[in-house]
Amino acid sequence: QLVDGGGGKVQPGGSLRLSCEASGFTLRYYAIAWFRQSPGKEREGVSCISISGRSTTYADSAKGRFTISRDNAKNMVYLQMNSLNSEDTDTYYCAADSRGRDTCSLDWYEYTEWGQGTQVTVSS
Repeated sequence: QLVDGGGGKVQPGGSLRLSCEASGFTLRYYAIAWFRQSPGKEREGVSCISISGRSTTYADSAKGRFTISRDNAKNMVYLQMNSLNSEDTDTYYCAADSRGRDTCSLDWYEYTEWGQGTQVTVSS
């Protein structure tokens, strides 16, 4: 089970750090991605990180503003989000790819474990 958190309400230009931890398995053996979705919208891949952490990918909307990282010793993955704007308002989900590859993608169908989602609201 993945547990994602760290969401909340923030003003435009603000920052949040989302966290993803695993319960019942070791996160270090999984590539991890963050996705976001709102009702009526398609699920969007935001960022992902490979098992070793050496490979990361970002959606164009996240480049330069978001940073994904992992701390395998703590069994955690983080998404630091800066310069947030109203278009970032969404429910964010972390997801794990169980195939053990040291790469990652933003294709949602490659991920088998999902968190419950954490709400991010950017509003003044």
